Amino acid sequence: MLPAPTRIGLREVRSMSDSSPQLTPGGRPIQPHDSQIHCVQPGGGFCMRMELLWGRIRRVYLKTFRRGYVQRMAATRKGEFNQCPWDVLDPRDLKFYVNLPGFYWDIEDDPFTGREKLGFARAGLAEMIIFSSVLLPALALFIYLACISSPYWWFAAIVPFLLEAEVIWFFRNPNRIIPQDPGLVVSPADGKIDLIEEIEHDDVIGGPAIKIAIFLSVFNVHINRVPIACTVFASRYRQGKFLSALKPESAWENERLELWLESTEAPHRVMRVRQITGQLARRIVCHAKTGEAFDRGAQFGMIKLGSRTELILPKEEGLEILVELGNKVQAGSTVFARYE
Repeated sequence: MLPAPTRIGLREVRSMSDSSPQLTPGGRPIQPHDSQIHCVQPGGGFCMRMELLWGRIRRVYLKTFRRGYVQRMAATRKGEFNQCPWDVLDPRDLKFYVNLPGFYWDIEDDPFTGREKLGFARAGLAEMIIFSSVLLPALALFIYLACISSPYWWFAAIVPFLLEAEVIWFFRNPNRIIPQDPGLVVSPADGKIDLIEEIEHDDVIGGPAIKIAIFLSVFNVHINRVPIACTVFASRYRQGKFLSALKPESAWENERLELWLESTEAPHRVMRVRQITGQLARRIVCHAKTGEAFDRGAQFGMIKLGSRTELILPKEEGLEILVELGNKVQAGSTVFARYE
């Protein structure tokens, strides 16, 4: 077993290119990126708007006071066109657009790769800063009042303390050891198995399939990982409701984003992985773009707060399902199934 592959910017990828091949290694056409997936977080949100506002302020500052830095970053920038609706001055400007072809920086030219080593999901750093800017002052105020006034303020301090602890716990990004034996399928998410269902015929897979669904509570790691070494050959996104992820109808009524994956191992099996929002989790993040190749267990996105992730894999002779209903699983490290 080997540790998870190294990340490039916001993604963990095995290879990356601005000009994707027309066919997968298995000969399947690589479809254009779903036009509704206009950025890595197509559902938007308040924190995203705040981060974009900060980006505008930062770019004005850099253009005014850091012109030498801007020129140095422009000299190392790769790609032939700007995929963003603003000037791209450094890799931070690409955060919400790394799933689209265009500008990029090689990892050795990116001065912000250290953010990947903080132990938290880079996609959630803005949320952590925004929530903490409210909760930590409230916690400090209640502690101060408890010290100079009534000790009952200590009970009030429990609320912001627990909320801050949950924010930190939710966005953690632990290292995972990825099994490397051939034929293995690993879990795409942390959580509990709440559905294992046989599908008589799946149109994408082209035959019988097995659907395995994972419920993610607010206490689980919410980073998603690819279940196999694969090439993404299609993506689908649909807006929807925000029903509780515990309800079965959430799988088809809630907002969801789906990737179609082809295994790099022969016989190049096709699988589908879905990110589904929940009642509290209303923001899907997906960094993958069609034509991109990933190592098994590589991170491709996350869902912010409680949610649901589904994996649909082909049912074949020799397939062994290694999880049961109620099992708790970890993304990238728990083996879901094994093909001979």
